[in-house]
Amino acid sequence: MSSLRDRGVSSAALEALGSVPRETFLPPDQRGQAYEDRPLAIGYGQTCSQPWIVAVVVQALDLRPGACVLEVGAGSGYLAAILRAAGAERVVAIELRPDLAGQARRNLNRAGVSGVVVLVGDGRHGAPNLAPFDAVVISAATTTIPPELLSQVAPTGKLICPLIGPQDERLWCLQREGEGWSHQDLGECRFVPLLGAGDESSAKATGAPEPPSP
Repeated sequence: MSSLRDRGVSSAALEALGSVPRETFLPPDQRGQAYEDRPLAIGYGQTCSQPWIVAVVVQALDLRPGACVLEVGAGSGYLAAILRAAGAERVVAIELRPDLAGQARRNLNRAGVSGVVVLVGDGRHGAPNLAPFDAVVISAATTTIPPELLSQVAPTGKLICPLIGPQDERLWCLQREGEGWSHQDLGECRFVPLLGAGDESSAKATGAPEPPSP
């Protein structure tokens, strides 16, 4: 964690990362590399995000105790566990692939993490019956943020999403402010594409507010 501290990560984010054993959320052949600062394969063409990106997300969200968070793309369950450690009272994580969702549930159980519900479904639609959420984290890259996810953010809530631009892919934090949104560029990133049911390409929707060009 010292390398993350040197890069300006807050003590609260470091504490959250340090409290969750990353190796518990990795396949056996990847566990020896658990504390390298890079993404690691978890099967199904998916990855467990590198600690630096997870720290950036946690720091940008600055969760308050009792927060309810939606994660789109549960993956191995690692980020959901970190979000709980960072102060979220409840995390709803949606995963498209049933096998991967089951794997995430097992990982969370092994790590002793409670307060996380892993659902199977098309995360582009979110979980409207459980909304609003104080924060929404999209753990996959898209060209445009699905409007259904934006509509599920609570007043003053935040949404974090990696957006694919014409030149690169960047991580954005949007915060609801009345009828509009503020935008914060969190830097360059690389995520797997956001997929939906029957969709083999990155998800694209219309009507969502775009962040300004960096």
